[in-house]
Amino acid sequence: MALGKKIVPQSVKYARWGWLFITPWIIGFLCFTLGPMLASLFLSFTEYNGRSSPVWVGLGNYAKLFKDPKVLNSLGITFKFAFMSIPLSIIAGFFLACLLNTKIRLMNFWRTLFYLPAMISGVVVAMLWRGLFDDQYGIINYLLRSVGLKGPLWLNDPKYTLYCFLFLTVWGCGGGMIIYLSGLQSIPSSLYEAAELDGCGKFKKMIHITIPQMTPILFFQLIMGIIGAFQIFAEPMILTKGGPAESTMFYNLYLYNNAFKYQSMGYASALAWVLFVIVLLLTLVVFKSSELWVFYEGEVKK
Repeated sequence: MALGKKIVPQSVKYARWGWLFITPWIIGFLCFTLGPMLASLFLSFTEYNGRSSPVWVGLGNYAKLFKDPKVLNSLGITFKFAFMSIPLSIIAGFFLACLLNTKIRLMNFWRTLFYLPAMISGVVVAMLWRGLFDDQYGIINYLLRSVGLKGPLWLNDPKYTLYCFLFLTVWGCGGGMIIYLSGLQSIPSSLYEAAELDGCGKFKKMIHITIPQMTPILFFQLIMGIIGAFQIFAEPMILTKGGPAESTMFYNLYLYNNAFKYQSMGYASALAWVLFVIVLLLTLVVFKSSELWVFYEGEVKK
């Protein structure tokens, strides 16, 4: 061994390689995530149209936001959609997972079939369902007319538009189904065997074993559902553009209109940060409530 040669511990070498491999991600995060976030925070305190220099207005955008009736309308629509779509998507995905966790023929085929909608992008899904919901040439109304029924104006009647998006969202619950399925298959079979020895039926096993064991996954899906529901944009943008009568003017769509239609970038940035705070608060509430209903294996509740 040469005198004076510095010996680098193996752990330090591994750490250097680790930093080297994650450097592209760090650069991308700083340039395309953190940087734009900080820029939008600054712009939220300015009046900016995307062409001229930003003009500092302080809290003016936020004061305007709380007086804007369209903000309350879009928030109400988004909250209503979220409160309906999140539980329905969770229930639908969990129900499908329970069905596909049984031993039947062509099981891999059925799992793939139900998962396929989750692999399609939002724009493609919107184009597909526009062909189904069209009041004159859509397949749904065609089938209704074939049995002597008059179909409603699905995307042109404020009474039905929100429910169209609700149905569209639940239709794509295959992604959650796969997660639930993996959770169901990780539940020890010994728990069910012990329950059968005690005379428990399928319903009791579902209530006392399956659901408690699945609460960590339900918790994760609830968090992701909140984030996803408040970010809905592509579907209403393609199908209705906020109409009819602003019945589908979701918060993200109103934010987009202010930024790119009205070119009020500063006001749109303020809207974006208010949405961030709303989602953050809802997420914190769910995290706090998880102490009461989420159970982890090996955890002892005091």
